[in-house]
Amino acid sequence: MSVNYGSKRVVTGAHYGIRDWLVQRVTATLMALFTLALLAQVILSSGPIGYEVWAGIFAAQWMKFLTFGVILALHWHAWVGVRDIWMDYVKPAAIRLTLHVLTLVWLVGCAGWAYSVLWKL
Repeated sequence: MSVNYGSKRVVTGAHYGIRDWLVQRVTATLMALFTLALLAQVILSSGPIGYEVWAGIFAAQWMKFLTFGVILALHWHAWVGVRDIWMDYVKPAAIRLTLHVLTLVWLVGCAGWAYSVLWKL
């Protein structure tokens, strides 16, 4: 005699789980390490910290690329978090889609602005 307790669960959806969980952890770790390295450079600099010191920190091409990489990681981190908020709490599909598009436009715009600041376009 076979006893069946409950119903068989049907798994549907986007299946982002582990990938998004890993993206959140990796990008957060990258941003934390970058922050510590930047903080160390500021603490170890001599004299007052003005524009010249900040410009000097970001003058090297490798630092610009590293900074922009961290900015992209920040945007990916933000996208995953905000997208999950929209998916969890906004039920009407049209509003959720609009919020997704506005979020992406905002993040791409911020990345473009960061690029122009770093390379003074």
